[in-house]
Amino acid sequence: MTGRVYKSTGSWYTVKTQLGEAYQCRIKGKFRIQGIKSTNPIAVGDIVDFDLETTNDDVSGIIHHIHDRTNYIVRKSVNLSKQTHIISANIDQVFLMITIDNPPTLPSFIDRFLVTAEAYSIKTILLFNKVDTYSDDVLLEVKYLAHVYRKIGYECIGISAKTEKNIDKVKQIMKEKVSMFAGHSGVGKSTLVNAIEPNLNLKTKEISNQHMQGQHTTTFAEMFDTSFGGKIIDTPGIKGFGVVDMDKEEVGDYFPEFFELKQDCKFNNCLHLHEPKCAVKQALDADEIAHSRYRSYVQILEGDEEHYRTDNWDDS
Repeated sequence: MTGRVYKSTGSWYTVKTQLGEAYQCRIKGKFRIQGIKSTNPIAVGDIVDFDLETTNDDVSGIIHHIHDRTNYIVRKSVNLSKQTHIISANIDQVFLMITIDNPPTLPSFIDRFLVTAEAYSIKTILLFNKVDTYSDDVLLEVKYLAHVYRKIGYECIGISAKTEKNIDKVKQIMKEKVSMFAGHSGVGKSTLVNAIEPNLNLKTKEISNQHMQGQHTTTFAEMFDTSFGGKIIDTPGIKGFGVVDMDKEEVGDYFPEFFELKQDCKFNNCLHLHEPKCAVKQALDADEIAHSRYRSYVQILEGDEEHYRTDNWDDS
């Protein structure tokens, strides 16, 4: 039988067939995919083949094959730094949820996520959530950030999961597609999913006033079908995002505004650091490139591990 993985708890996988039948499945022994050193061999969104077995009248499945992935979102593992953790696979698009101050989403986190999505050719839409709660000054910051990313080519939407501002717009983009929602704990992913598909009734919590951080409500990535066509992948919150397996020479290719200028650099292998006649540095000096984007780029080149810490993912 063939089906799509809807939920992974580390040892058991919920797999749904095209007929809508769901089975609890597991894997036997070692299960590694060639070329991927991952803490989780199978991820939500994977297409797998499995056989059914009956034990004491309980029917379950044994996964024996995983189909080739069209793409996936991957991050560095916390406890095993040389390994990776695949968040989800076979995605049409990602909605990266951003809040300015409750909790704060830093540009470095946004940029690391975008670089990974660019590397695997996954469309990313930036959702600036909780716009109904912001002061005029904070709204100006939202508008500035949206301007920075729209200029690069990313779609940016101001939303409110609670008041349902622009929720219909998000639903329209999601139709007939597999959409993953990502962001820090507390940015409102589960609240947004509930606004999009109220019947799911996912658990939500208020953020901690003391630390301005989200309280974890989603423990494992999980896929849901929508009533309007399309699928949602809700994911646990993440504090940081480690960029995986990129040579220094290719990092700039995943910053679209850098890649556009690359041909104008004096050297073909320009890293946009200290090289003479660098088109990227010239654009930076002329304020044609956002300084926050350039700082993120340099951090990635330097392999800054400080921002790789993550929240509620099981890396054991």
